[in-house]
Amino acid sequence: MSARHILVVDDEPDIGSLLKEILEDEGFNIAVAKNATEARQLAASFKPALVLLDIWMPDMDGITLLKEWHENNVLTAPVVMMSGHGNVETAVEATRLGAYDFIEKPLSIAKLLLTIKHALDTTSLQQENLQLQHIASTRLEPVGKSEKIAQLRTQIKKIARHDTPVLIFGESGTDKELYARYLHSLSNHSKGPFLSLNISALGKDHAETELFGLQTDNQLTEGYFDRVHGGTLFIKEISALDATLQSRLNDILETKKYTRIGSAEPIDLDLRIIVATRFNIKTLVAEGKFRDDLYYQLNILSISIPALRDHYEDMPALLEHFVNHFIETEGLSYRKFSVAAQNRLRSYPWPGNVRELKNLVQRLLILGADENISIEEIDASLGNADIKQNSTVTSVLNFDLPLRDARENFEKAYLEYQLKKAKGSVSKVANAVGIERTHLYRKLKTLGIELK
Repeated sequence: MSARHILVVDDEPDIGSLLKEILEDEGFNIAVAKNATEARQLAASFKPALVLLDIWMPDMDGITLLKEWHENNVLTAPVVMMSGHGNVETAVEATRLGAYDFIEKPLSIAKLLLTIKHALDTTSLQQENLQLQHIASTRLEPVGKSEKIAQLRTQIKKIARHDTPVLIFGESGTDKELYARYLHSLSNHSKGPFLSLNISALGKDHAETELFGLQTDNQLTEGYFDRVHGGTLFIKEISALDATLQSRLNDILETKKYTRIGSAEPIDLDLRIIVATRFNIKTLVAEGKFRDDLYYQLNILSISIPALRDHYEDMPALLEHFVNHFIETEGLSYRKFSVAAQNRLRSYPWPGNVRELKNLVQRLLILGADENISIEEIDASLGNADIKQNSTVTSVLNFDLPLRDARENFEKAYLEYQLKKAKGSVSKVANAVGIERTHLYRKLKTLGIELK
């Protein structure tokens, strides 16, 4: 993703230079304007994702410029006002005109960076919600006519009626967020925001503040729990949550209240929490890496997303869905998957699941010229290593064998592949495939797979 643009408008050269240096170190592209005239020009040409706007400037004050932008609807980016002579009336007026926040000088860099992050996250969330409003509710439904997907849709519709936390299991690439969004769209919180949180993206030193907010006598900074009020908070890969945050989250689920950092005042929890993981949480609990009480809180209602290899019969529907998606969103030309091409895709193991299939469809639509997609084109797109793996898997599928023998042949080849991928680590394989380690050891012994 390209770096996002921030426009700094301040007539003090030292402040402009300092902010440019700090924000560029944070990965942003920065443009600096010394007055309203330059700010107008840069707002049009630089197309900022956020504006830091000083109130006191020589040619026009920031409030007047903000009002001009607001009335003419020429700026959609969030605006954070800055001033060393601000007062409550000024802050209220700036907010009324659409400013995201108001920061006093001298600037606290920590607060400034957190405000920028929240402003950009909020804007992305608003844009995302607007896009979702234009998508019919059926587009959020899991694609497929197989029994597994039909049962999954029915299960989610039942779960959506309740506000209990939900734990979603699924291998990497199974699009767990899609199922979370579908659940949200059917729930009592559907009119509220849906916010997706990647634990690894939280700042190491400010994780609690980013999650729960900060409240002191002179400062109020909203966290994720504040910003998703009335909606759904989707936490990706819950296993990455550290011990401290696990404890905090467990307390919140028990009491249905949370507190901001620096405050003892409890706030009612008015949101739904959905978490997801690709790991076997039971194994992590047994290894002491995940709190058992939190696991039981989250696992009251759980959803297991099947791997693509477990519902190959949905391949035609998925291909049609992704082709139409890229035609609609990227203007790509229509291309057709023949029956032979679809069968080739059915025989591929799809280690990256639905995400890998979606990427393949996009690649074929972009690079191909003919209307029909050939088997040779698919093989070339998957790559030589994948073709070799595809041939290996196909070779163990002897359709003349009894079902039990055929299943054992496949399980043996599958587990040998997983062990090789995990470099012989049974624990990693257990987490990856969702089998208890003791059960996996028995399975390996039964299939005659020797551990090296």
